[in-house]
Amino acid sequence: MTSTTANTPAITPRLAPRLSGEVARARARGQPLVALESTIITHGMPWPQNLETARRVEREVRARGAVPATVAVLEGALHVGLEDEQLEQLAQARDVAKLSRADLAACIARGGTGATTVAATMICAHLAGIEVFATGGIGGVHRGAELSFDISADLRELALTPVTVVAAGAKAILDLPKTLEVLETLGVPVVAHGQDALPAFWSRDSGLAAPLRMDSAAEIAAAHRMRARLGLGGGQLVANPIPPEAEIPAADLAPLIDQAIAEAETRAISAKSLTPFLLQRIFELTDGRSLEANIALVLNNARLAADIASRLAAAAG
Repeated sequence: MTSTTANTPAITPRLAPRLSGEVARARARGQPLVALESTIITHGMPWPQNLETARRVEREVRARGAVPATVAVLEGALHVGLEDEQLEQLAQARDVAKLSRADLAACIARGGTGATTVAATMICAHLAGIEVFATGGIGGVHRGAELSFDISADLRELALTPVTVVAAGAKAILDLPKTLEVLETLGVPVVAHGQDALPAFWSRDSGLAAPLRMDSAAEIAAAHRMRARLGLGGGQLVANPIPPEAEIPAADLAPLIDQAIAEAETRAISAKSLTPFLLQRIFELTDGRSLEANIALVLNNARLAADIASRLAAAAG
């Protein structure tokens, strides 16, 4: 007799990430957790500012009563939460892979080391049961995407994975109107925190109106919970404007971004190499102001993410 389950595919258990001691204790106690990406360490900032910023971001999360969980793949092991010596090693590592949804599994299977983008960090955070993630800015639709089809996997991940992502908007080097249109098409809530305008990474106002506005961590946490109750998949994008004292006005940045994009086109730089190149050129063209602004906005996002995570933990308790 043929078994009724013979043709039923086996259900593969999900990979259990390796948790740092601090993250494991927080999970056991029901404490709020905030996921943090690692490409900002390996691809977004130079040494030693990358390590200093990573440590500062973790301190900001702790100061708001939550526990930081920096995500990375180290020698084939998925880590959610890094010990300090692991953080330092990653900050100095070379030839680290930049991981998104498409190559996360391959890196782990091959025993490689990789830093997680927004998309990959969302996947790993969800595997670890973490609902909130703080980053600098998300990827999006690149300028000229109608010809290149260069659209970040971050956008689709926001539609798939139930994690609330706190960012200073999409990176200003992108086509922001098209990015907003794609997010709308995918059904991703885009929430400006404390203002009506959509922020643009280094600048507080992109010139675009945000689809939604919420003024408190409590509102954002309540919306996160309501999406789950309604059975709606995917997460939320919380666009948190850079502090006023740290911003670079969009009008000042526009010609510099145009120059950097033109240089990238001349040098045929594209795909995963494009964003790091553009960020480095804008750092040079702004005499380092863009890096200072980047650090300020990441710290600001970490604070808001910790507040949201605390609200979610309190509601769960």
